[in-house]
Parts: sequence; structure tokens; C-alpha cells
Amino acid sequence: MKKVALHNLGCKVNGYEMDVMQQNLEEKGYIVVPFDEKADIYIINTCTVTNIADRKSRQMLHRAKKLNPDAVVVAVGCYVQTGKEEALLDQSIDLAVGNNRKKDLVPLLEEFLNEKEKDKTLQGKSVIDINRTDEYEDMQLFRTAEHTRAFLKIQDGCNQFCSYCIIPYARGRVRSRKEEEVLAEVKNLAANGYKEVVLTGIHLSSYGLDFDNVKNIPEGQAFPHERLLALIQKIQEVEGIERIRLGSLEPRIVTEEFVKGISSLSKFCPHFHLSLQSGSDSVLKRMNRKYTTEEYYRGVSLLRKYFDNPAITTDVIVGFPGETQGEFEETVSFLEKTGFYEMHVFKYSRRKGTLADAMEDQVSEDIKTKRSNVLLSLNEKMSQDYRRAHLHKPTSILFEEEKTIGNKKYQIGHSMEYIKVAMENADNLSGEIVTGQIDDFLNPEIMLFHKNAEAEK
Repeated sequence: MKKVALHNLGCKVNGYEMDVMQQNLEEKGYIVVPFDEKADIYIINTCTVTNIADRKSRQMLHRAKKLNPDAVVVAVGCYVQTGKEEALLDQSIDLAVGNNRKKDLVPLLEEFLNEKEKDKTLQGKSVIDINRTDEYEDMQLFRTAEHTRAFLKIQDGCNQFCSYCIIPYARGRVRSRKEEEVLAEVKNLAANGYKEVVLTGIHLSSYGLDFDNVKNIPEGQAFPHERLLALIQKIQEVEGIERIRLGSLEPRIVTEEFVKGISSLSKFCPHFHLSLQSGSDSVLKRMNRKYTTEEYYRGVSLLRKYFDNPAITTDVIVGFPGETQGEFEETVSFLEKTGFYEMHVFKYSRRKGTLADAMEDQVSEDIKTKRSNVLLSLNEKMSQDYRRAHLHKPTSILFEEEKTIGNKKYQIGHSMEYIKVAMENADNLSGEIVTGQIDDFLNPEIMLFHKNAEAEK
């Protein structure tokens, strides 16, 4: 059977889709080999969120062709979707497969292999107009590379049109997965031994809007939360699942009713990625983010009202077009006031096809770097402070892997707040949940954990 090598770029949704594509290939008998090995087929799941992501996608496609010039190189996903014309001209690409066609990768590939006259899009079948479909691409995952935690895609597309973002054009409008299909996959994952599921999507907070025929949420108005909350409540009842975690959330879904509802669920992890992007209202306005820092802070306060010191993480972009020193200082002050477990800091990267790319007053790379370094230092301090606050407090850890550190064997896992810990132990505890407490720092990224004395008996 043919050997196939796969490489994934981009977000957790891309990762989920790649896992399904690999699963489907293996079921058909394809032999999956490491990407650096010689293969008959190379499949690159591409990303297009920035110009840099486009370049990385092209580099991986060209690298695949160099590894084996006779191989079939398949470009899949967002880069193909937004840059179809460029992809069709790229000599390293043999077959292009767009979004909403990933579930059909195997039959599309086999049709291409059997064609005498090769066509990169199979006469238009492998790349559709993503902005004209309301169909959710149904994919089912039974296993992933991780053995304890499974990412579960429940939503696709975005209606927000932030001024710096190309994703609505790459992924189309909001489309949600039917509740019964999500629950069926959760039960399958539980039956296969997974203890934790992470619900993810391109814009997770929009889950169910298409069911209710809601296209746009007016600025300043809360996102409807009922559909997502109801789904989480039903996953709570699935036997075998011990933890439920959410991907990135829109700040406007964090209402009192939503937070009160999830706080009552014993399996729900108090770990929230609440995307911010800027702590300056004027910058948020230029970004078309549709909320203010006051509204964001209100959401954080609600989370802290119903959860005991929850882990709150965020994204911040520095150097957005026109960002003044004063606006950056507003961001720093807001971040210090709010306090986060972790911040993902990005230097603004221009993306062709977005409104921000054409904005005046583009910020220099030198200034972006200086501002990024300020926030990275702040992030390091806040992250240490947050983890230090969990010292000597009871917690539970889902162990995921073994690792040798300094000639000692450790079991590595995460708390419900997603604090990474290590416990010195020669026994493989992967997939087990152990109660105990965090006692110290092993290193700046990992904390030391000891299980309860009762558990040691």
C-alpha cells in the first residue's frame, strides 16, 4: 500500500481535522510515515491566518516535493481556500483540497490517482465556494495522537470580520455541528479511554447561532449562550468523561447565566481562554472587535465570582496599525489590572485581503519588537504569580506522559486549571487522575506534584 506523510499547520481545529484525515487514510490501508521520510503522498494541512502562515505553508509544500519529486503533494485547507489561483500555479502542488472537503480527502485522492489527465481541483470538485455553503462538514474522530485528551470540533466559520483577519473568507460563515453528533463522538472517545474533551471551533461562542438563524450580534450585545451551555451540560452526563474544557471564547458570551450554569458542573475545568487583542478601546474599535475593555473586565469579574481563582488566558496583538505609545500603555495598564495566567503575545502581521493591511500608520518592526518584549516580561511574572498561588492547595492531575528530567523519571500532567506538573514516579500513570498538591517549581514551566498520602497506601 502507498506510504503517506502528513504535516499540520495552524490552529486546534486544523489539528482535529488532520487527526480525522489520518484516521480515514489508515482505515483505507495507507501506511502513515514521518514527514521527513520518503513517501508516495505528502499531505500538508495549511494555514493562512497571516502572510507568514502563507509562507510557511508554501515552504512545507516545496519541502515535500524536494523529499520525493515523484510523490503526489496535496495542499489542504485555508491556504488553498483563500489563495486558490496562487495554489493552482504552484508547481509543487499536485492536488488542492479546500475547506469543507477534508472529510472527502480519501475519495478525492483516489480519484486523482486514477485520473489520466491530472487536474489540481478535479474539475472544481475539491475546492468549493466556502462563502456559499451552510453545510457543517461532518467528521468523526475515534482516536488522536494524545491518549488522554481529545480535541473535539463542534463549530466552523466566523461572522465577526475583525479588520486584521482573513479567516471568515477561508472558513466561511458560522456552521454548527448537531448536538446528537457531538454527543455520539464524545461517547466513542470515552469508550476508547479518553478522560478529557476540549470543545473547539473557529468561533466557539457562535455555536448554534445558525440553528437559530442568527447571523450577526449587534455591538455591545451578549452572545446567546443557551445552545453551548446545553451541550456542555449533556457532555457532563457522559460516563467515562472526567473533564470538559473549552477552546477560545468571545468575551460577550460570558454572561451571569452562562457562568453560573457551567460553574455548577463538576467536570468543567476552570480554564478560560478569553481573547482580548488590545487593552485600548480605540485600538479595539479599529480592530472591529465589537466590545470594550469595560465589557471584557466585567466578564473576567464574573468568572472570578463563580470560580475560585480560575485560569484566564488571552491573546494580545502589539503594533496594530496606528497603535500609539499611549494606546500601548493603556494596554499594559489593563493587562496589569486584569491579571492573567498566560498571555499569547503576537506582533501584528499584515495579511493581504484584510482592511488592516490597507490602514495608514503601519507600526515599524522595531517598535513591535520592543512592545512585544514588554508584554512577554509581564506575562512571565503573571504566570509565575498565578502558579505560585496554587502551591500547597489540593488539586487533581490528569497524567498524560512519562519524561526523564535530570536522570529522574517523572509522570507529566495538567491540573484542571491547566497547570503543568511533574511527579517523580517510575510507574506509567498515563490516563489516570490523581489527587494531591503542588509543592514547588521543578523549573519555570513545570511544577512539582505529590499525591495524597492515602493514595500512596
